[in-house]
Amino acid sequence: MRILGGKVFIEGAFTECDVFIENGRFAPSAGGETVDATGCYVVPGLVDIHTHGAMGFDFCAPNREQFDTITEYYLKNGVTSVLATSMTMDVTEVERVFEALRDYENAGGARVMGINMEGPFFSEKKKGAQPGPYLKRPDTELFRRLNAASGGMIRLVCVAPELDGALEFIRAASAVCTVSLAHTTATYDEAMAGFNAGASHVTHLFNGMNSFLHREPGVVGAAADSGACVELICDGVHLHPSVIRAAFKLFGPEKICMISDSLSCAGLKDGQYTLAGQDVTVSGGKATLANGTIAGSSINLLIALQRTVSFGVPLEHAVLACTRTPSLAVGIGSSVGAIEEGLLGDCLVLEKNLSLRQVIKGSQ
Repeated sequence: MRILGGKVFIEGAFTECDVFIENGRFAPSAGGETVDATGCYVVPGLVDIHTHGAMGFDFCAPNREQFDTITEYYLKNGVTSVLATSMTMDVTEVERVFEALRDYENAGGARVMGINMEGPFFSEKKKGAQPGPYLKRPDTELFRRLNAASGGMIRLVCVAPELDGALEFIRAASAVCTVSLAHTTATYDEAMAGFNAGASHVTHLFNGMNSFLHREPGVVGAAADSGACVELICDGVHLHPSVIRAAFKLFGPEKICMISDSLSCAGLKDGQYTLAGQDVTVSGGKATLANGTIAGSSINLLIALQRTVSFGVPLEHAVLACTRTPSLAVGIGSSVGAIEEGLLGDCLVLEKNLSLRQVIKGSQ
């Protein structure tokens, strides 16, 4: 395949050049089908490392047909690689989901590159939409059991660093995958202890943690000082546009992973949905539990990209934060996340207004 005439996103900037895909991977030259990208942007396929579901389904149930529907929605909307993100649930249910994901393959949808294990090692006070009855103290053996059930697919595991046993957990888990601080009441010092123990990531920065205050900087300040990667939900609901702009200035796009944190409502209208057995109401695109807690988003990562640029973040920064940065943060950068020779040939052709013209998915 040849993609000709576009402005191609390579190494953090747009360059007018052609793109070639041979045997499913980016190559120095190729024949075959020609795509005219004149006047368009060509960017890597989007990489969403924190997404729960879409189109009425989520990853809380071990159902192949539902997984197909979710991943096909992702691909249709420019998201070519994802980490299937779990919820805090009964451990036996989580294990069943992980076993199903281990055996899941879908050539017709986005590529499931691993699992984001969100829960159950969280603070009760900052649990957000995570069901309280299933919260647990950090448990290395449980993590190992679930990772074994998944066939080693856990790429990201989340933990509140102030909990008893958390630092020991972080030391052990960080030898296996990326460890993220999440749903936490941690102070600056407690968060720094987590980073010093091996954590290198923060789940949905500003959400599910104490505020960033001038005398109590908390997780946000510690993340900035430690050089951690941080996730941002850029739907305009979870974070004010000013905060999104400020985060990009503070961390830079090389440390920001834009995520959707999408729920089963993504791709559908306002209405009633569920998340890990909890009722979720979506009104005006805002998803909340019965008590008013924001439960996640109703968008996909392409919408997040478009909104972030509309908020005033440079396109180059937003693209990097939706592609290369998240792929490197969770250890899949050798396969996806960039238009680079040898990587899987995943890319998007975007119109000047960032609407999606074409999705191209490479192959193994």
